[in-house]
Amino acid sequence: MLLSRDSLTLTREGDVFRITMTDTANDNTFSHAVLDDWNAALDLVSQTAGNAALVIGSASPKTFSTGINLGWIVTQPRAEVDRFLHRFDELFLRVATLNLPTIAEINGNCYAGGAILAAACDFRLMRSDRGRFCYTEVKIRLPFTPVMMEVVRLLPNAQAMFELSVTADAWGGELCAARGVVDAAVTAEDLPLLALERAAQLATKDRPTYTAIKRGIRDRVNTMAVERGLSEPAKLGLQPDSNPFGKM
Repeated sequence: MLLSRDSLTLTREGDVFRITMTDTANDNTFSHAVLDDWNAALDLVSQTAGNAALVIGSASPKTFSTGINLGWIVTQPRAEVDRFLHRFDELFLRVATLNLPTIAEINGNCYAGGAILAAACDFRLMRSDRGRFCYTEVKIRLPFTPVMMEVVRLLPNAQAMFELSVTADAWGGELCAARGVVDAAVTAEDLPLLALERAAQLATKDRPTYTAIKRGIRDRVNTMAVERGLSEPAKLGLQPDSNPFGKM
C-alpha cells in the first residue's frame, strides 16, 4: 500500500499502479477533500521513475463514480463552487496528461464527472452486464467548462460523444464498446484481469516517448494543462540527449 486516504487507495503490483476509489457510501463522488486525496495519489505516481502504467478503478460492486457530491456542493457558497470547479478541471487535466499510460476500469455506473474522468484516461474498459456511462450535465443545467469539454472530446467516437453529451442517455457496456466509447466490455470477473493485463502491456512502453506522443496528440488539453503548470509541452521529435537509432 503506497497511500491510503478516506476516498481512495494507491497500490502497486509490479509496474502497474492502481488507484481504487473507496468512498462507496457516497458513490465515489468528488468534493474538496476527495480532490486532495487524488492530488496526493497523482503526485506519488507522476514522480516515480521508470516504465509503468496506472489503472483507475472502484471498490464498489456497482459504481465507478457519479461525479460531484451534490449533497455537499449545494451547501457551498458560489465562490467555493467556482473554486471547486477550477480544481475539478485541474484533476481532469492532470489525468489526461499524466506521464504514463492510464486505464479506466469501469465496473459500474459512470456518470457526469466520473464519465469525464474516464474520458481523461487513455483507455477505458467496462463491465458488460451492469452499469451505465452517462453525461448528466444537460439534465442538471450545468454546461461543461471549457476544460471538461476538451476532455470529453478525447473520446474516440465524435458522434457518440456528441450524443452522450446532449441527450444524457445512459449507455451500457456493450453499447459503449460498439460505439467506441470504451475499448472493450467484459464480465465483472474478467474486468480486473483484463485491466491488469492491458496495463502490464502498456507498462513495457518507454515512458518518456509514450508521454510525448500522448501530450502531442492531446495538444489542446495539454496546452491547458501547461498554462496551469500541470504539464509540460510535448517533447516531440529527436531530442538532443537521445539517439534511438544508435540502439538498433
